[in-house]
Amino acid sequence: MSARICILPTAAETFDMSTPSSLGFGLGLRPIYYPDLLEARPNVDWLEIITENYLVPGGRPLAMLERVRAEYPIVMHGVSMSIASTDPLDFDYLKSLKQLADRFEPDWISDHLCWTGIHGVNLHDLLPVPYTSEALKHVVERIRRVQDYLGRRIAIENASTYVTFRESEMDEWTFIQEMAERADCWLLVDVNNIFVSAFNHGFDARQYVDAIPLDRVVQLHLAGHSDLGTHKIDTHDQPVCEEVWRLYERVCRRFGEISTMIERDDNFPPFGELVAELNRARAICAAAVHSQKETAA
Repeated sequence: MSARICILPTAAETFDMSTPSSLGFGLGLRPIYYPDLLEARPNVDWLEIITENYLVPGGRPLAMLERVRAEYPIVMHGVSMSIASTDPLDFDYLKSLKQLADRFEPDWISDHLCWTGIHGVNLHDLLPVPYTSEALKHVVERIRRVQDYLGRRIAIENASTYVTFRESEMDEWTFIQEMAERADCWLLVDVNNIFVSAFNHGFDARQYVDAIPLDRVVQLHLAGHSDLGTHKIDTHDQPVCEEVWRLYERVCRRFGEISTMIERDDNFPPFGELVAELNRARAICAAAVHSQKETAA
């Protein structure tokens, strides 16, 4: 299969070099909120879909997505690319992903810095990567092949992690920096994942935020997590906590307005509460950007 993939010398020669403009403030598209989004016309600028939920031949998911896409910009966010796996890239999956993107025209496609399967088995989890030169080379090569196949840049998200590797040769943010530069890809920065991983591993979340390359970030995630005392888990079933809001403010001061969305995947609140959280993100971002401009003046 790999023999059919042409790897071009540099992605810069192939892809649009410009970073997408901010879409504003969005939400994850979840079936429970279909009526609210399609009938109430809330103050939501765009929607993120979970790619795998729509890789189907037909039926209600695609019919609803057709309706949603007529009203909102969308982006596609995947959980099965398994970009760090040692298994061969799944070109059947990538073909379906490309067909979905061609049909619904997302502003961008994203997935995670992780592996999700081995020996052809999908483990349905976002599993961690050792931060080594060997792993970096492997991930970069696979991102470039995916981008070449899709004919577009993709965004890679930092996953929350719960173990570390003795073999790691660099910290996570250095790995992310190098990955984005060498693969010429974009980044999806999950602010909650940075906070969760910082707590679990004892590093400074602010140092991570300050190291992210400014010209690579196209999207931010905000979410809630579960606090188990000795560790935190990225569960997307709680409101965004105060510490993550403060970290988000720091991100906005550094990056300005970046397309921001809130993830909620369980313990769903009334839709109005989710929109209120999104409005808080708007307010924090506006204040942070204004403050940064005054400081720079």
